[in-house]
Amino acid sequence: MIDQQKTKAVLNWLATIILILAASTTFAGNINEEAGGAIRGKVTTSDGQPAVGVNVTLKNTKRSTFTDEEGSFLINGIQPGDYQLEISLVGYETRQENVTVENGKTARVQIRLELSYEELTEIVVTSAKNRFANRTSTHVSKMPLLNLENPQVYNVISKDLMKEQVVVSLDDALKNAPGVSRLWSSTGRPGDGAGYFSMRGFSVQPTMINGVPGLTNGGVDPANIERIEAIKGPSGTLFGSSLISFGGLLNIVTKKPYHSFGGELNYTVGGFGLSRITADINTPVNEDKSALFRLNAAYHSEGSFQDAGFKKSLFIAPSFSYKVNNRLSFLINAEILNAEATNATMIFLNRSRPLIAKTVQELNMDFDKSYTSNDITYKTPTFNVFGQVSYKLSDKWTSQTNIARSVRKSDGYYSYIMFLDGSAAGTIAANDTLISRYVYYQNTTNYTTDFQQNFIGDFNIGKFRNRVIAGIDVMHIQAVNQSPATTLFDFVNVTRENDPRYGQLNRAAVDAKSAAGGAPIHNRADNYTYSAYVSDVFNITPQLMAMLSLRFDHFDNKPTINFNTGVRSGKYNQNAVSPKFGLVYQVVEDKVSLFANYMNGFRNVAPIPSNEQAGYPVNLEPQQADQKEGGVKLDLFNHKLLFAASYYDILVKNITRSITVDNGSGTPINVTIQDGQQRSKGLEFDLVANPALGLNVIAGYSYNDSRIQKAAPATDGRRPTSAGPANLANLWISYTTATGKLQGLGAGFGGNYSGKNLITSSLPTGDFYLPEYTVLNASVFYDTKKYRLTIKADNIANKEYFGGWTTIEKQMPRRFAAGMTFKF
Repeated sequence: MIDQQKTKAVLNWLATIILILAASTTFAGNINEEAGGAIRGKVTTSDGQPAVGVNVTLKNTKRSTFTDEEGSFLINGIQPGDYQLEISLVGYETRQENVTVENGKTARVQIRLELSYEELTEIVVTSAKNRFANRTSTHVSKMPLLNLENPQVYNVISKDLMKEQVVVSLDDALKNAPGVSRLWSSTGRPGDGAGYFSMRGFSVQPTMINGVPGLTNGGVDPANIERIEAIKGPSGTLFGSSLISFGGLLNIVTKKPYHSFGGELNYTVGGFGLSRITADINTPVNEDKSALFRLNAAYHSEGSFQDAGFKKSLFIAPSFSYKVNNRLSFLINAEILNAEATNATMIFLNRSRPLIAKTVQELNMDFDKSYTSNDITYKTPTFNVFGQVSYKLSDKWTSQTNIARSVRKSDGYYSYIMFLDGSAAGTIAANDTLISRYVYYQNTTNYTTDFQQNFIGDFNIGKFRNRVIAGIDVMHIQAVNQSPATTLFDFVNVTRENDPRYGQLNRAAVDAKSAAGGAPIHNRADNYTYSAYVSDVFNITPQLMAMLSLRFDHFDNKPTINFNTGVRSGKYNQNAVSPKFGLVYQVVEDKVSLFANYMNGFRNVAPIPSNEQAGYPVNLEPQQADQKEGGVKLDLFNHKLLFAASYYDILVKNITRSITVDNGSGTPINVTIQDGQQRSKGLEFDLVANPALGLNVIAGYSYNDSRIQKAAPATDGRRPTSAGPANLANLWISYTTATGKLQGLGAGFGGNYSGKNLITSSLPTGDFYLPEYTVLNASVFYDTKKYRLTIKADNIANKEYFGGWTTIEKQMPRRFAAGMTFKF
């Protein structure tokens, strides 16, 4: 629960900022006392399709905006008078529309763009528009809100950027998000088998699709991704706590059907056995185009740079939309993924004894060895379905009903390797030359069902505009586990060139060893979360906006059923309240905004029955994360320069730790208390620029300082290993020839920098750092109306570099890939 003292401190902090911003309006001299009027409109193409990303300019003023995913736009705070809108989109004739604005009223326009046959003979790149500048999102705040109106930081990775970089995995796409670094490759484990990434000092997984739960125990295929949103900071107020991190969340926005027939087929081939085929086909289903269907599919096969290892998958994603009338519409999107792979080779450092080697070089290992075989594989079949019903209650209110269902399985052999601690090998002393190889068969199915009902409003109370979302959310998560216990297979010397045990790992040998083990685990766990939330963004003046949000969660953890023994255990209930406050002041309207926020996240903590023996509380409080953040956002030169800079400070409270006490009998007892903390603070910068025709620049930098506080001596004052590297930077520069005989020919160059990464840090083990690295990539492409050809080089300099999180995982050496895309 949020205590009164903390709430009062936050409110005082926000009130101070409001007074400062309000006082500054006296000197700005460009805020009218009256709210003025507004222009709201919708732009469609000649075939009735919503025109997304259209540039809408209010002529003879400095006001402009982009249309959102529904083709809608809004320009508010306009002084009364007669104006002319200019609407432009590549391939369509530019339109001018006369509009009269009245004080306190909203003028509404409907604009239809007609094809320009002169422009259609040219390639799409003839526009000076910033192709990567669209930041409008209906998911970050769960309501339509422009980037400059949102007090929260988020980064967007578009499908256009992924095409330009020949991205074939989610991991590669996320290299474009400032402050995001991969910790672990996908493991295929039950419940948490997807990849892990660091964000603002905390680990996070991709768990959201279109703003609702969409999970996998394996990888995520990028074939159906319209854009990826890296939403920064603890976001429990709108997204709950069960599936997101204190550092933020990763939301995948899927491709939606559109109003004309079209699509593309792509084949990409590359080093280490890469072979990938994708298809994207869209078509209207009926004559009036009220029913639309789109199918995205991919087949992916890839080997490894090591002596064993592979992954292959088949992905199918159908989507269907139906507009019954101007008020009622339906959307359904499904994703079906069947994948099989070997585990990525991640070498676990021992966590219980002093490390002997303190660097990668001191381990004296051959990292091109996999320590596995190609018949030790796991499968992660996944089914995600998302359904949405939208009903326009009035011109000011919309009802939105979302239903999501996820079924994901881990079926097969999970293997990992760890340096010896001495106890597992009997008389062998702890050392960094022998590793233990563990393999066991896992058979677990996870189910997630989510129901969400939202009411979204946009209305005025007096002269104050309010954008509101009020909703309820019910989520059920179930895990059915039938896996045996972990099996130690053998020990292998990592420094000996030809240890005879190395090649003895295979499926038959694992099955024989497992048969001698004990009874398999067989249990079922269920939990339910019931939530209600409300968020209001209201305009104090046309340029000063405030966001107030609140969420209540009731978490109901049902007893886990052990089917082997019939024992039920682990039942508990817990409540949590999560507030969020934000302020935005547009110093230059629609161009420069200052923002500040207080955001909260929480995590449920199970009771500790053993505490009762020493008179300590059994029922614990949820962990709470409080973020204070401030910064600036820019959208300049007709959307050709987007920039965001922010400073954040996150404090996590109620972290548990174990202490030893005397209960009066003279016998020491271990109890759990909640006085631990973690503080994570840092800077982030995000730049998207289009400085010249055909030239695009994407750059980002982040610095994170994270520390564990008030913890056990083993970790007190240390950086959490989940925090990833303190310094991260990303860059991508591309140029496409816009005119002449070479029109459509382009090239891109960039890469990523990572500072040294502390992957293990504790009093018993000591510190282990992975070295810093810079990896460079490049692509050359030729894009026409009918086809696209691309060549890509990843890790041009063939840099040996590593990632990890208490693990060491060598990353991919240099690889070349080529792609061919046919459009229709």
